[in-house]
Amino acid sequence: MKRLISAIFLLLFLTPGQAQFIEEDERVGIFEKLDTLIPPGAMFYTEEGELVSLVSLIDKPTVIVPVYYTCPGICSPLLDGVADVITKMDMELGKDYQVITVSFSPEETPALARDKKVNYVQQVKKEIDESAWMWLTGDSTNIYMLTNSIGYHFIRQGNDFIHAAAIIAVSPESKVTRYLYGTYFLPFDLKMAMVEASAGRSGPAINKLLNYCFSYDPAGKTYVFNITKVTATLILFIVGLFFIYLILTRRKRIARRNK
Repeated sequence: MKRLISAIFLLLFLTPGQAQFIEEDERVGIFEKLDTLIPPGAMFYTEEGELVSLVSLIDKPTVIVPVYYTCPGICSPLLDGVADVITKMDMELGKDYQVITVSFSPEETPALARDKKVNYVQQVKKEIDESAWMWLTGDSTNIYMLTNSIGYHFIRQGNDFIHAAAIIAVSPESKVTRYLYGTYFLPFDLKMAMVEASAGRSGPAINKLLNYCFSYDPAGKTYVFNITKVTATLILFIVGLFFIYLILTRRKRIARRNK
């Protein structure tokens, strides 16, 4: 019975978690790499055009936000979610934590990053240290150095990319400590992630379902609800419960006969 329950659990939860956004291609998804260090050689341009080591910017608990600035799909809602949670957090941006948005499109420039920063900083509904929300761009070598180190896999499709939606908590020592999935984040969840990052403690993500429910539509250049995968998951769950019910019922019958 324990093995059966474990198998059902693996089918329902661990499989989508291992490749958060597979889309029949294992090159796409988030493969958690807890306790991995950000490579010190990963160099990026700030929105002001200064070339810096990413690690040199990480001196406190940090939220890394991988996106690309011209994304037609979930990057905008993701950044909206980041601005929203910054507003609602009772931690002070710049003092208690910082946010680093990194474009994984090598064609994007510091000027574009600067424009995006202006747009999203304006969405934060309280006074913040704007320098603590950094926006970076880089070349393909440094982008892949970073994304491979944090297990963030994506592929290009024309001028766009197929990718997942998540933010990554990093300790002041540049160690990956937690992944938060989706485009909306609870202030409590992010606060706990920052507290854990401050102490250098890592932990696996629990909420992995949201991105599993969405797929990229290349024709419409957007992300849509993946009814096929969700329905399949629900069917597996129901079948598993029914199978457990049959086994328990059979055991009860056998127990009655033996009395």
